Amino acid sequence: MSKKLTFFMVDDDPFSIRLHTGLLEGAGHTVLSTTESTQALERLLAQPVDCALLDIMMPGLDGMALLQKLRSEPRLRDLKVVIISGKQFEYDRERAYAFGVDGYLVKPVDPATFVNQLQAIIHDPIELRYWGVRGTLPVSGPKVLHYGGNTSCVTLEFPRGELLIFDAGSGIKRLSDHLLAQKRSRMEAKIYISHPHWDHINALPFFRPLYQQGNDFEICGASHGDIDMRELIVAQMDGVYFPTKISQFAARVYFRNLREESFPVTDRITMHTMLLNHPGNCLGYRVEYRGRAICYITDNEIYPKESSYHNAHYIGKLAEFVHGADVLIIDATYTDKEYPGRIHWGHSAITPVVELAHQARIKALHLFHHDPDQNDEAIAAKERSAMALLHALNPDILCLAPAEGQIFQV
Repeated sequence: MSKKLTFFMVDDDPFSIRLHTGLLEGAGHTVLSTTESTQALERLLAQPVDCALLDIMMPGLDGMALLQKLRSEPRLRDLKVVIISGKQFEYDRERAYAFGVDGYLVKPVDPATFVNQLQAIIHDPIELRYWGVRGTLPVSGPKVLHYGGNTSCVTLEFPRGELLIFDAGSGIKRLSDHLLAQKRSRMEAKIYISHPHWDHINALPFFRPLYQQGNDFEICGASHGDIDMRELIVAQMDGVYFPTKISQFAARVYFRNLREESFPVTDRITMHTMLLNHPGNCLGYRVEYRGRAICYITDNEIYPKESSYHNAHYIGKLAEFVHGADVLIIDATYTDKEYPGRIHWGHSAITPVVELAHQARIKALHLFHHDPDQNDEAIAAKERSAMALLHALNPDILCLAPAEGQIFQV
């Protein structure tokens, strides 16, 4: 943590207090503590701190009851509260979040990550990570090493641990390896498919957490007429196109058909969807979290203003959908020179994308879904072109082409 903070720890276990105090003080922070939970509220009112750390199983006043008292006190409205408990049950975690806790950590804590976990909870960032940034098909070779060769897969991870996965192109295999290396005891995530073209679903069968008992996944996306999301995925793994069938998933897997709509993902995360200009049903996603918004708009054709196919109504609707986004991840497959030979292929060129970002007053523009024939230099040239156009329109908009593996804090 860059800023030095003051913590107040409430735990009836002196060993836990010594351990956690040592880790926090070693990082330069101040730690106050008590083993008497009945004194905690009075002390917190007398000496405000940045974050309270509570155990659950304590005599006198258990951690859940203390949490309720803290949340009912107006003078402690902005206090960050984190539960650190040996109780690993999902029921207790959900109950703590329902009572207003900001984070829930399980004992024994990992000394190597404990301070960073608290940092994520206190500063409340969304972690945006790219696992695949290309379209159409994966590519390899020495000329694609910088941006990477995998197809579409992006994740958003939130301080409470919620994981949202966007598309399951070949990049999801890298995500799978990452999650398995973390040795998570249980995984839960929502997978949002933009549309079922191969470059967006081809590696879903290689996502190994789907084959692990105890994990929980919901796969969401637009149905195609009378073909729903479950049927789309089942068909991909019917034994003809892939040797493993969906029946071999050991995790609990649910399917949800989406349309243009808005719905809560959790009590703090809201999802909005919009149909995009691409062959078949293709959804764009807008994720909102505590005053921030990230939009994922892949496989979308914006016809240039000079085109007879230009649709001002659609552009206005799209600009409203992404308006003010902290990050706009958007299809920028072609250069302006390449686009005329690829019109009606369902993908956009640089200039219309930049104009949309300016019109919608977004804060950061991430160029995405690169053509397989474009090497690192070609993508870098697109990035420079977009930056130059934006500089003339709105130099305050950050513009870049993220590389595979790149991480952003939003």
